[in-house]
Amino acid sequence: MGDSKEAGAECPPAGAAARGGLSLLSQGESEEPSAQGSALFLGGNEVKSRAVVKYSSAPPRTAFARLEEKTDLKLPPANWLRESAKLGPAGTTILGNSKKSKPFSSFGMAYDFIDSVGNDVDVVSDSENIKKLLKIPYSKSHVSMAVHRIGRTLLLDELDIQELFMRSSQTGDWTWLKEFYQRLIDQKWQRKKKSKEHWYQKAILSKFLYYSINGDGAAQPVPSTAEQPESSSSDQTNDSDGASWPAPFEMPSSVSEDPSASSQGLKNDFVRNILWTFEDIHMLVGSNMPIFGGGRYPAVSLRLRDNNKPINVLTGIDYWLDNLICNVPELVMCFHVNGIVQKYEMIKTEEIPNLENSNFSTKVIKDIAQNILSFLKSNCTKEGHTYWLFKASGSDIVKLYDLTTLCEETEDKYQNPFTMPVAILLYKVACNMMMKKNQNKKHYGTIRTLLLNCVKLLDKSRHPQIIASANYMLSELFQLDEPKKEESSESPLNENSDESYSEEEEEMPDSDENGSYSTSSDPSDDNKAVAIIKSVGELSVPEKYKSIHQIRPSCTFPVCHDTEERCRLVLSYVLEGLKSVDSSIKKESDLPAADPNTPIPLKYEDESTRGGPEGLEKQMALFLDKMGSLQKGNYSSQSGMIPGSWQHKMKLQLILKSSKAYYVLSDAAMSLQKYGRALRYIKLALQSHDTYCCLCTNMLSEVLLFLSQYLTLCGDIQLMLAQNANNRAAHLEEFNYQTKEDQEILHSLHRESSCQGFAWATDLSTDLESQLSVSCKCYEAANEILQFSDLKSQNPEHYVQVLKRMGNIRNEMGVFYMNQAAALQSERVVSKSVSTAEQQLWKKSFSCFEKGIHNFESIDDATNAALLLCNTGRLMRICAQAHCGAGDEFKREFSPEEGLYYNKAVDYYLKALRSLGTRDIHPAVWDSVNWELSTTYFTMATLQQDYAPLSRKAQEQIEKEVSEAMMKSLKYCDVDSVSARQPLCQYRAATIHHRLASMYHSCLRNQVGDEHLRKQHRVLADLHYSKAVKLFQLLKDAPCELLRVQLERVAFAEFQMTSQNSNVGKLKTLSGALDIMVRTKHAFQLIRKELVEEFDQPKSDESPPAADSSPSLNREEVIKLLSIFESRLSFLLLQSIKLLSSTKKKTSNTDEDGVLKTNKQIYSQLLRATANKNATLLERIDVLLHLLDQLARGGGGVQ
Repeated sequence: MGDSKEAGAECPPAGAAARGGLSLLSQGESEEPSAQGSALFLGGNEVKSRAVVKYSSAPPRTAFARLEEKTDLKLPPANWLRESAKLGPAGTTILGNSKKSKPFSSFGMAYDFIDSVGNDVDVVSDSENIKKLLKIPYSKSHVSMAVHRIGRTLLLDELDIQELFMRSSQTGDWTWLKEFYQRLIDQKWQRKKKSKEHWYQKAILSKFLYYSINGDGAAQPVPSTAEQPESSSSDQTNDSDGASWPAPFEMPSSVSEDPSASSQGLKNDFVRNILWTFEDIHMLVGSNMPIFGGGRYPAVSLRLRDNNKPINVLTGIDYWLDNLICNVPELVMCFHVNGIVQKYEMIKTEEIPNLENSNFSTKVIKDIAQNILSFLKSNCTKEGHTYWLFKASGSDIVKLYDLTTLCEETEDKYQNPFTMPVAILLYKVACNMMMKKNQNKKHYGTIRTLLLNCVKLLDKSRHPQIIASANYMLSELFQLDEPKKEESSESPLNENSDESYSEEEEEMPDSDENGSYSTSSDPSDDNKAVAIIKSVGELSVPEKYKSIHQIRPSCTFPVCHDTEERCRLVLSYVLEGLKSVDSSIKKESDLPAADPNTPIPLKYEDESTRGGPEGLEKQMALFLDKMGSLQKGNYSSQSGMIPGSWQHKMKLQLILKSSKAYYVLSDAAMSLQKYGRALRYIKLALQSHDTYCCLCTNMLSEVLLFLSQYLTLCGDIQLMLAQNANNRAAHLEEFNYQTKEDQEILHSLHRESSCQGFAWATDLSTDLESQLSVSCKCYEAANEILQFSDLKSQNPEHYVQVLKRMGNIRNEMGVFYMNQAAALQSERVVSKSVSTAEQQLWKKSFSCFEKGIHNFESIDDATNAALLLCNTGRLMRICAQAHCGAGDEFKREFSPEEGLYYNKAVDYYLKALRSLGTRDIHPAVWDSVNWELSTTYFTMATLQQDYAPLSRKAQEQIEKEVSEAMMKSLKYCDVDSVSARQPLCQYRAATIHHRLASMYHSCLRNQVGDEHLRKQHRVLADLHYSKAVKLFQLLKDAPCELLRVQLERVAFAEFQMTSQNSNVGKLKTLSGALDIMVRTKHAFQLIRKELVEEFDQPKSDESPPAADSSPSLNREEVIKLLSIFESRLSFLLLQSIKLLSSTKKKTSNTDEDGVLKTNKQIYSQLLRATANKNATLLERIDVLLHLLDQLARGGGGVQ
């Protein structure tokens, strides 16, 4: 059962309907046309053939005119050799259809169907060449073809040796090949002349074709069974003129724009181009076969045969293949005898292989096709090389030579006329794949190989435009803006490391390079041949030459292990491109002419342009003015490039690519903390960009965004250099190092511009303030650029990043100036007033903080805004501290200026808390601000308490203010939350309670009069003392403070006792005081523990104290407090004994007797202990601990 095969329609002219598919049917089936595609069964062997017409220049098809019998074809018809619309191009040629193809016909097709080349199609060729190859086992005639490989596609062209050597005799080209041919192949070469019979047959055919389309009264056309979709005619070559061979260096002025110029013989001159699939072989074929309407099918091929000569196998194969390729279902043969028409015969295409005297197996033809393709694919492996497939006339041996290699061994490689068309085709295929590169990264290796081979073929001095463009495309293959995360994994670049042109084919194990065909030891073999088919008969053996080496060219995409390697590759291609562009610009001398508007850089530097902020401001103003003028499109090239020329466009692209590569290099160096190297790379990036700005006539917003990103990174680097000043020498060395490649790129940049536009941003300064200023200016410039066009709204993320960095650098500068002011303050010995220098630093610091806060607030960054408000509060405190030392130390009072600055600090801290809103937003910052606020209130209260401004305020007013400030400090001091700061908060709170208790205690002592107020103070003092004790007891490293508070509580009790009259009241107070004394035992235990640790430490292995150990005890403080404790305990015991003794006389109480006895014993032991002046501190503490134990057991007094 034979269905029809799909036929792609030829392109119908305007107004004509495209025809549907054609059916090729076996005998006995209906002959109705069908639009379905299928395989065709011939002689029991299945042969799949499918043809799709990609292009047709044929006029509408007309029915052929059936000539009457006895018509004499020797007589020319009236219309012979006249132009005819029906014949199309055939009307302007003579002698009918020529089977000679032009030497570059496959290139013309490849240029027109560039999408198919390199990947989808196996072969591109003239149909005549395809037929000649498939007839090799049947024919004794010679075969000479040029073979080129582009990707997985082979281009086949006839290589007319006779024509080539005739040209060689005239021009001297190809003499090496002529000598080689004569030496190895045909020693007695001479041009063979065509016979008279040849010209007679051509003339007869030409007249027959004109008769067939004539349509005069003598001829009766056969009615067509379908609409007349298209007609065709042959495209003949003037054989007398010979093939069109271009000179080796004839090239259009702009190859990249018009590489298929007809002067090169690279034009696609075929009437139709067909995508023909024969079995599994995909071919793009050019055909000029005339196709007519008429007969039983919409299309027929017309042939003229001499009735006296039977059809042989070669003719049968010829007719069969022509019909398959052109999708023609029927052949019409006109038989003649000596030019007199005898009869017509119609034959179906599928019947041709079974004709009498012309029997052939379609299966064998299929095997021949597969074997030849496998042979060529396995041996024509080098892209860009010209291979020569040659079979001598009458010989059975087919040889394949690599002409490029032979040419390079003897002469200039550019003497090969195929060099230029191959290079252009490689370039065009790569361009086409580049257009689709984002769809499939797997082709990157292929594109790179195509371009490298293209560049290898071209002469740099003659083809700078293509070389520059190819190098730019090579640089474009490398993705510079890949996310950093991908760098560590071996994706995506490694996916292509074993890239092949035929992805579906698996690589076979290595074996003999030529597979089953050999260049082996037979002496008759030619050692210059790449490969040899020893007998054409082998081609008929199924899978005899099955390719075991699938095409696996060297098209691996380089595996870049890191960013630097990738960028370096990009820069190497950019440099080659720049060299090509620069070499093509004609100049009077190597040095560019001086630009009258550009100052000549001298060796010295004006101090105003260095370091200082004023100089930076000037340079920034100049820079921004330049940026503004760029928006208007000023152009200032020094090399004389014409705007709009290819050199100008290409150099712009290459320079932009180099700036991107240097930016990525700088970013990578930054992440490696190589800040000197990072600054060098960003300097080169900005120099590239400066040159781009000079050349650019219309600045794109995308390029302005790049500049903003470059300046942002430059600001980051300058900031990091400022923060890593201790490693300055290493950074300087890295900064000054430069590779030869970088120098050459810079030299190319200097041809266009002075590259000084960003010098202010890229100098490596040794001054910290200067580095911070430059960093800040970089961010400001980056921000200004975003304001030029609508970049701010288009790139919100980058805008936010720039503002964050501006806020951060202004914070850094504010802190820098603030620390400088603090240093000046500490150096000031005793001065009545604050220095002007300090005040200037305060102003600078405040200005920086203020601007930074504005930056963060504008992007709603509450956390960072809070931190800067916190720093501003710290600045206010430093201002306050600067005013505190202004007066006489003995008459020192808390000044109004101090109060003013401390209150300002409080305002900023409160603003910071309001900015944060709640602790949840950022707990760490929230806690930090609270702590600073608590510290400010505490410091203010302490200073007012210690240096009370009594000359300005009443005691009560001061006490009230101190109390309020202390309570506010307590409010912001979080003692409950578990954190690293908790012990500090507890210590602070305990200290506040202690100070408040001391203040109320002092008020009680000094106050006379109002009993209600005294009672209130007494209650408050007692409350704060007890709270202070509780908090100090939680701390392990504050025993002295705990002891002092307890002693003050005892003193408070003693003071209360002086105002009591009754013995019972006094005894009760005494008992309470002794009870407080007993509770100091915890403090003494902590002191003893630390003393023991100090005593034992030297005996150990001299190990340093642990990092988290408490600070060592202040021995003087302990001894002082111990002495007071002993005296107060002695006093209390004595008073207790006196009171108990006097009470005993009046009443008899057993409990009191016990207490009295215990107190006397303790008092006695205490007196003896204090009398021993030789006792050590540890011994004294041990005694006290013993006595306090006894006191606790004995009761201490009457409860």
